[in-house]
Amino acid sequence: MHLISVNVGRATAVDYTDAESGLTGHGKLPAPGPVRVFAPGPKATGLGSGLEGDAVCNRRHHGGDHQAVYAYAREDLDLWERELGRELPEGLFGENFTTSGIDLNTARLGDRWRVGTDLLLEVASARIPCRTFQGVLGESGWVRRFTQEARPGAYLRVIEEGSVSPGDPVEIVHRPDHDVTVELWFRAFTTERALLPRTLAAGAAMEPEAHERVRQYVEKYGAGAGRSSAVIGAS
Repeated sequence: MHLISVNVGRATAVDYTDAESGLTGHGKLPAPGPVRVFAPGPKATGLGSGLEGDAVCNRRHHGGDHQAVYAYAREDLDLWERELGRELPEGLFGENFTTSGIDLNTARLGDRWRVGTDLLLEVASARIPCRTFQGVLGESGWVRRFTQEARPGAYLRVIEEGSVSPGDPVEIVHRPDHDVTVELWFRAFTTERALLPRTLAAGAAMEPEAHERVRQYVEKYGAGAGRSSAVIGAS
């Protein structure tokens, strides 16, 4: 398990972003490294991205400590290459880390990764697609298609800061005793809301904002009730 690339993006003006500024840092390019990775602070008032030199332009939905790093697997990019019939280079999905040898969708919230020698990360949630993502890809109906496939990749928080470079090894050093995977969390917050109560098993590994959404759902519908229609929290 290792990093194929470490990707950063500069703020760029586009006509398809949801950000009020009209800017996006989504289109990321591989950096030679080393790249410093740190806890960026709160979503609205912090530095946005957890990677030095990387821009997060829509602070309402992206960035902050619980979305400090976004990882996507090269294996899943390869699957999409076959589906779409086009080349998908590292960083195009907006991922900071393009990984190899890791099934990110079966990672559990609370899994901890040692990346390189210093950096320690914790799996925090899944990426929910937005209009900017669809604009970058230029694929009609992309948000719905990506959601239905349920290969969202993982957001990670920084436990111990460090620097990383392409080729650095990734080691899973802790795995919690629950079944809340990235895929399950993603389905619960998009297409299968009846799964929401199950995500509470992740405990403190789930960000407070998500906890509050689940609490409100359970309060309204009960732990055993569910609907599978509207997307929660899509950006």
